[in-house]
This record gives sequence, structure tokens and C-alpha cells, in this order.
Amino acid sequence: MAVTISNLAQHFTPIAVRSVEKTTEDCVLVSFDVPDEKKQDFRFSAGQHLTLRREIGGEEVRRSYSICSAPGSGNWQVAIKQIPEGVFSRFANQELRSGDVLDVMQPHGNFTLEPCTEKAAVYVGFAAGSGITPLISHIQDKLEQEPSAHFVLFYASQTASSIILKEELEGLKNRYLSRFEPYFFLTREERDIEFYNGRIDLEKLEHISKYILDLPSVDHFLLCGPEDMIFMIRDFLQVRGVEEKRIHFELFVSNAALQNKTKVRRVEAESGVGTEVTVREGGKNFRFRMGRNSESVLEAALRYNSGLPFACKGGVCCTCRAKLIEGKVEMHVNYALEKEELEAGYILTCQAVPLTETITVDFDQ
Repeated sequence: MAVTISNLAQHFTPIAVRSVEKTTEDCVLVSFDVPDEKKQDFRFSAGQHLTLRREIGGEEVRRSYSICSAPGSGNWQVAIKQIPEGVFSRFANQELRSGDVLDVMQPHGNFTLEPCTEKAAVYVGFAAGSGITPLISHIQDKLEQEPSAHFVLFYASQTASSIILKEELEGLKNRYLSRFEPYFFLTREERDIEFYNGRIDLEKLEHISKYILDLPSVDHFLLCGPEDMIFMIRDFLQVRGVEEKRIHFELFVSNAALQNKTKVRRVEAESGVGTEVTVREGGKNFRFRMGRNSESVLEAALRYNSGLPFACKGGVCCTCRAKLIEGKVEMHVNYALEKEELEAGYILTCQAVPLTETITVDFDQ
């Protein structure tokens, strides 16, 4: 059963770092020493992530990283790849040490699957770069918990030495010889077989669907990586008849979210139109007034309550989810909420701008 954590419980706990290990030249595997009395609160499902908080250079920095250990392992591990101008990733790769303490939010995220008990399920994963981190948790979980499950992985990296969690993937292959089938693609290193060179593109997808996969027999597709790749694969599968409910994806970076920052911050100063906002969090209400169609509800609310839950501010991680009790909003980006959540009235406050004179949002539901 997938573990769900309500937003009410999404507050930070100081957790000591057990170890920091290099897995590639620019990526570290960080393990946390979760105290026994907190382990129940920090239970997680494969595909969920941890939001980490640290003051760096005098500013509070939050980032979410997928858990790459199996739910039943008793370990809480995240892989952090250093990215250009990445404040937290640079800190983790260059300065973080065993024994340091980080503020950690309880596991959350919707990139999860219920176990399949009726049949020998077939799972297929597509990943690039650090997109492997939630998938390896799924791979371990499905192969361990479903003795007849089969998992096929297509994973693109720049070079053989940059394959994140390579030893762990090879260990899974050796342990589940007949049930785990990994394919590795390299974008900056040539190999003898041309198929394994370059990015996962439409030509490769055609080859995969013709010679490797029987698409109708696959129960679930799990996609994680750059936005362009994820949507290319999703569209390819849907055109070939794969139902939407069988395709699950998680984005690490949303280009659309970055492009919409200007739009989200647009201020209609001339009109003088504003919105009265009521926010419920932690069992208490607070109210404030903000411009209509200007900044997001979250950004405005943080000026009055810095303890509200958030992480990416890009419409991806779902940390800032709240229920819209009254009024209407427009969300510029949504890559986190499921259809059922939208129908139930949930919004991503980091992407929501008010459209009515009053709105009420509840972080506790």
C-alpha cells in the first residue's frame, strides 16, 4: 500500500547524516540516520522523495531529492548530482559530511504504485541522468515484493563512469537475472552497437517497441528525467494505444515552470484589483490581501507564515499542495496533482494565482 502523508505532518525534523559516498565524479549518495522513534513517521513508498533544508550562505535553501533505497530496507538514501549553479547540490557534493545535521521533511510525493497481486506484472522504466533515483527504488521494491514481476529499464547517461548507482543496478541484475533487464545508453561515449549510442529518441523508441517490448503486455510505464524526453515517450506510448493510467512520470526540472515565472509574477497594478486570502495551516487561520493575477498564493503567504510547506516552487514536487475551500484560482503549471486530486479541489499553491475577490486554502487537508 502506498504511504500517504498529509500536509499537516509535513514539517521538518533535524536528522543526522550517516554517510556521504561518491557514486560518480559529480554525484553523492547521502544516507540519513533516522532515529528509532521517528522511523514510523518517515515510512515511505517507492517513488517518494525527501525535502531537505539547510542555511547556505546566510539564506535558507530547500531542495527535494528522490529516495533511492527500497521501502523495506530500513535505509533512507538520496543521490544528489551537482548541477551548474546548484546551491544545494554543490554544498552536498563539496561540503556535506557524515555527522552533519540537515532539516528533513517526512517523505511525500505521488510517483507511487500499488502492488500488483493478481498477476505477474511487467514494469518498464525510462530514465536519464539522475532520473534513475526514484526508479531504482521502484525496481528494488517490485522485484522484492512481487516474486513474479519483471522489470525492464532503459537508462541514458553521458558516459559509463557517469552512470548513477551503477554498482547497485549491477547488483540487482546479478540478483534477479531472469527478472531485471537493463539497457544502458551513452550520449558521450561510443560503443560497438549503434543502438546503445545517443539519447533515447523516437528512432530508439520505434526499435524498442518493435524488437524488445510488447507494449500491450506492459502493466506500468515509469518515466523520470528531462521534460522533453518524458513527454516524447509519453506521447509515443499514447499514440500506440497505451492508456494514460498505465503511464506514470516524474519531472526533475520543468521548463514550462521556469518560463512561467514572469507570467506568475505579472502584476495588474493599474486595476487595483485584489484578493482577500484565508490560509489554514497547523489548525490556525491567517488572512492577508494580495494582488489579483500577480504572484502565486504561496509566495504571498510566505511573507506572513514562513513555516508553510514548499520545496521546488515549480509545480513538480507537490509539497505545497493545499485544498481550495473557497474561490477560484488559475494554476500555470501542474506536473504533480492527479486528476482525482484536482477534482477534489486540491491546488499547487506555488502555481496558483487568485481569480476571485476571496479565496480560502487549507494546508491541513
